[in-house]
Amino acid sequence: MFYFLTEFAGTLPGFNLFRFITVRAGAAFFTALIFGFVFGKPLINMLKRRQSNGQPIREDGPESHLLTKTGTPTMGGLLILSALTVSTLLWARLDNPYVWIVLLVTVSFGAIGFADDLAKVSKGNVKGVPGRVRLGTGILIGLLASAAAMYVHPDDLQGQLAVPVFKEVLLSLGWFFIPFGAFVIVGAANSVNLTDGLDGLAIMPVMIAATTLGVIAYAVGRVDFTAYLDVHYVPGVGELLVFTAALAGGGLGFLWYNAPPAAVFMGDTGSLALGGALGAIAVSIKHEIVLAIVGGIFVVETLSVIIQVLYFKRTGKRVFLMAPIHHHFEKKGWAEPQIVIRFWIIALVLALIGLATLKVR
Repeated sequence: MFYFLTEFAGTLPGFNLFRFITVRAGAAFFTALIFGFVFGKPLINMLKRRQSNGQPIREDGPESHLLTKTGTPTMGGLLILSALTVSTLLWARLDNPYVWIVLLVTVSFGAIGFADDLAKVSKGNVKGVPGRVRLGTGILIGLLASAAAMYVHPDDLQGQLAVPVFKEVLLSLGWFFIPFGAFVIVGAANSVNLTDGLDGLAIMPVMIAATTLGVIAYAVGRVDFTAYLDVHYVPGVGELLVFTAALAGGGLGFLWYNAPPAAVFMGDTGSLALGGALGAIAVSIKHEIVLAIVGGIFVVETLSVIIQVLYFKRTGKRVFLMAPIHHHFEKKGWAEPQIVIRFWIIALVLALIGLATLKVR
């Protein structure tokens, strides 16, 4: 909304600054961060009152979780979603289709997660919304978002898959781009969901990946930058930097309360929404493959589950002591903060590798 204050740029000093995406991105970050600090504690208190027993803890998970995490409320993702949505609506250009595509995907997956969290809390067990319902709804959202992104992409990029490093390579997927994009969005949502198993484990890699994608979005949305970096120009996607800045601010506000020991869990409300956001951004900016790099933590977590399940069904034995892989390290005796910080470091390194693909020839 504040972008439209630039109409007063000729009469009021300073308002011309709102024309710059970087200025509005910075404002979006601090707006979301302050929102998290102001409303975080009241939200947690409300969730504690409404969730007498907190989030149900899996009995087949690490034994220590039954002692340390029982009674902690969930649905903390509401704080991130609220801060992110309010800040984006305030500072982003609302006539930009990419902003609406990503924002609606985020809120829609947040709604799926909220329904799942609510069902778990209401029933007092880990069984929430049936998996088929969750997956089917997510696929539908992903298909609609991918179709919308394909429609607003430039003609020369519609239905095309860009390959990092090999800048001149475009793989023509045609209409298959729509289910491919849906796979990216749904896969990202569920990968972040699987990673969200320790206090602070998922939120920092999400913020790092989102910030990286935001920087890439800003670069590919500027014709001068794309010429220098030799990447495909996607007009309009630079505005997503405002969204990712708001996500980072809201994420930090949440992390203030989620740092070990967590006062609140983000739950599926947050993990599905944030993962869906990452997927939708990657599809919008034509960097789906780069998402697999900068979000490598989520990829590895998902692969650990797939490998564990397939190998166990085939041999009756386990590859990992427990999956997802962060639980494997818990079983090996790593302390929870040790796992979390090391995963953060890996996420940062992967983000730098993802950024490096912009210039590698």
